[in-house]
Amino acid sequence: MNTVLIKNARIVNEGKIFEGDVLIEGEFIKEIAESISHKSSNCKVIDAEGNYLIPGAIDDQVHFREPGLTHKGTIESESRAAVAGGITSFIEQPNTVPNAVTQELLEDKYQIAAQTSYANYSFMMGGTNNNLEEILKTNPKNVAGLKLFLGSSTGDMLVDSTAALESIFSSTKLLIAVHSEDENTVKSNLEHYKAIYGDDIPVALHPEIRSVDACYKSTEKIIKLAKETGARLHVFHISTAKELDLFTNKIPLEEKQITAEVCIHHLWFSDEDYATKGNFIKWNPAVKSASDREGLWKALLDDRIDVIATDHAPHTLEEKQQVYTKAPSGGPLVQHAVVAMFEAHHQGKISVEKIVEKMAHNPAKIFKIENRGFIKEGFYADLAIVNPAMPWSVNKDNILYKCGWSPFEGTNFKSRITHTFVNGQLVYENSKVKEIKAGKRLLFDR
Repeated sequence: MNTVLIKNARIVNEGKIFEGDVLIEGEFIKEIAESISHKSSNCKVIDAEGNYLIPGAIDDQVHFREPGLTHKGTIESESRAAVAGGITSFIEQPNTVPNAVTQELLEDKYQIAAQTSYANYSFMMGGTNNNLEEILKTNPKNVAGLKLFLGSSTGDMLVDSTAALESIFSSTKLLIAVHSEDENTVKSNLEHYKAIYGDDIPVALHPEIRSVDACYKSTEKIIKLAKETGARLHVFHISTAKELDLFTNKIPLEEKQITAEVCIHHLWFSDEDYATKGNFIKWNPAVKSASDREGLWKALLDDRIDVIATDHAPHTLEEKQQVYTKAPSGGPLVQHAVVAMFEAHHQGKISVEKIVEKMAHNPAKIFKIENRGFIKEGFYADLAIVNPAMPWSVNKDNILYKCGWSPFEGTNFKSRITHTFVNGQLVYENSKVKEIKAGKRLLFDR
């Protein structure tokens, strides 16, 4: 049996940091104590003195591009980058090719991941205007939830029928996660600027096209529908300060029927960065103003926003270097998300305890993931060790994404992931990913 003893770590769990040891046996955390002695001669010992031991991050929104778009990324390549970044579990979205909108197509993705994923995995069922019958076949025990695109993005999964939305929200008990932008507002704004610039619209106008009003109008409408039907709603990648009044921090997370997520790029960048980053920070919803970013930080810290994720969505350099209307939205983030948040910690914006809450504990709670997201005896040993004082710079030589670029290129981080464990197996150590595909299918306590 695989046995690992992590000594002298600054263990971060459930709002506390305490120094101690963690013993891993097989796939699970066997013991947590102030001091644990070596249990056997073949026990691997890691001295983590001065470093944080955190639950592996659970990224509730990624696009790993397999099947059908594997020139951008694969489950293998992007999960490899994820574990190098301390992300041990991911929930992937259905806008692959073909779209995962039937049970058979959904299961195809699970079969690929079973063979190739370094990290634990789940895949969202995709909703359309006319696949309610397939949606209702989804097993809530082993599928994370249902994804609806209320605004068109990469792929062709727009749900724009009010009747279809009402029917889905009234019929399923699955968690419903939404991309929330009003399609008609976006289309109208795009046509306005195309009339002026043609296809070569300045990317700085992206937040005017995918506007604050487009986000607010859609989110207000979908929250109203969730309240009317009693559906369990999770709103992905909130990008505006205005939307935040629609969410509450007045009740515990476990009692919330409507939850919210923010992504790394909306916390890090603002519209001032389009001048230097261009299409490399073109996301849907758009990166918006510095005041929007400030509002997102405030809501994250006061618990109106529940989760930090990446919306990891790689595209090739060639694709991103096209003119505005042809350059796809999205960018790769899983390798750098945790250290980016630790950088925010160094800047005094967020505590380490809060990072763990928003990137591990809360995703586990919201999706009701079995035995993950915490450092607890009997839980799976999905763990990351973070050295808070080991500076490094992001460059092409250390980027692991298949697309080969990052919006963080040239950024200096003070913290570094030194070790990552998935199901008790040490899959990443000192800048090297081991060829151990330890990922398992996530299960849900529903």
